[in-house]
Amino acid sequence: LVMDVYGQFAGMLSAELGRQPIALRGRMHGMDDTGAYHARIDALNFTLSADDGLSLDKYSRADLILVGVSRCGKTPTSLYLAMQYGLHVANYPLTPENFERPGLPTALAPYRAKLRGLTLSAERLAQIRTERKPGSRYASLETCREELRAAEALMRAEGIPSIDTTHRSIEEIAALLKLSIQPPGLTG
Repeated sequence: LVMDVYGQFAGMLSAELGRQPIALRGRMHGMDDTGAYHARIDALNFTLSADDGLSLDKYSRADLILVGVSRCGKTPTSLYLAMQYGLHVANYPLTPENFERPGLPTALAPYRAKLRGLTLSAERLAQIRTERKPGSRYASLETCREELRAAEALMRAEGIPSIDTTHRSIEEIAALLKLSIQPPGLTG
């Protein structure tokens, strides 16, 4: 079957499926269910307020808390999950100070079940950080390797599921995260 998307798409699709389309006019994406729309806006507001370790007191409301080193994709992934799926997502940066003592940072310990880690290759992290702060220790490949090694060791030791974001889009990362918190047998 070949369909001309710009021409007779609806008619061809209808013929192929053997079903007539339901004509609905004036609908905007996400606005047909105002309850769902408002839930997504609430999730987005929550996510913005709980970005980068802010509002730790709100973590009990979070559906998910992303952890990882600076510039691994926590914020854009959190925002996408809020906008697309209406999830309340906080994110917490793992910094060198977090690696000075064993175990989870105190603020995260009560929320272990909600934690998901993001990681990436040291080379990609150095590239991203160099765009932000060229020539800095923060962006050096050695610093990136050290931070990632410590963050990944912490996640392994604490049993935090993690996703390598090196070659994944935000949409792929978000879909994997959503599946990781969804009870088996449910879709949505």
